[in-house]
Amino acid sequence: MTEPIPVTRAVDHGIAKLMPDVDRARAWLLTVDGAPQSYVDLDAPTHLEFEYARRLGHVLDTLAEPGRPLDVLHLGGGALTLPRYVAATRPGSRQDVVEADRALLELVVDHLPLPEECRITLHTADARAWLRQAPDDSADVLIADVFGGSRVPAHLTSLAYAREAERVLRAGGVYLANLPDAAPFAFLRSQLATFAELFEQLAVIAEPGVLRGRRFGNAVLIAAHRPVDTAALARLTAADVFPARVEHGAALRRFTGDAVPVRDEDAVPSPEPPGGSFGIG
Repeated sequence: MTEPIPVTRAVDHGIAKLMPDVDRARAWLLTVDGAPQSYVDLDAPTHLEFEYARRLGHVLDTLAEPGRPLDVLHLGGGALTLPRYVAATRPGSRQDVVEADRALLELVVDHLPLPEECRITLHTADARAWLRQAPDDSADVLIADVFGGSRVPAHLTSLAYAREAERVLRAGGVYLANLPDAAPFAFLRSQLATFAELFEQLAVIAEPGVLRGRRFGNAVLIAAHRPVDTAALARLTAADVFPARVEHGAALRRFTGDAVPVRDEDAVPSPEPPGGSFGIG
């Protein structure tokens, strides 16, 4: 059998590379300008390599009874890791993926094709512009995993953006976001304050070392109008190879402190990771 070889292509927002994993026959790592973006195993779509992706997967697993289809809106496409995961774990789910980089989507679909039976629709657009035109009450889950290079774009951090997300979600819907930060957590705290303006229930999943300010890393933000199963999430994330902690309630309010919601005119991107490379932990 022919060994897979790396693929390099200029896309709309940089140089994308697909690199085969020598330990898994049909698994690939996607990078853009050297920053790891996604990992996909075509033979095992439920395998989530990156820690933050596993944490998003745990949330998706606990939102409804196993196997029940969901309507999911993904802002940010990458190699379509989470859409593939949802299609495998919740067959029949209707999913929309919004990715600004058309050439990147074409590269991914050409080399890492989606299963024929999945209901995944791809859209090339700016995430906020697309969200602005999306129907009210049309999604059970909205996952924001958008990066310009290795930073979350500023226009996807404001209260006006959060209002659009809340409008598109159904009454029992859940917003999820991948947010990188480090102590003193000005960015993460501002996002918590922003989404607390609109959602009654907030939680954060992160590795304890990140929450203690020991290193830069990813936090998964959960926002909803209904309680999420934080006890189940705590069990799942604690059992991971790289355990994480679930913060919610009074502890999370203390963490947020005196942070205030972000206005469009004050919005800034997430901080640059150390060394300029995206932390995927």
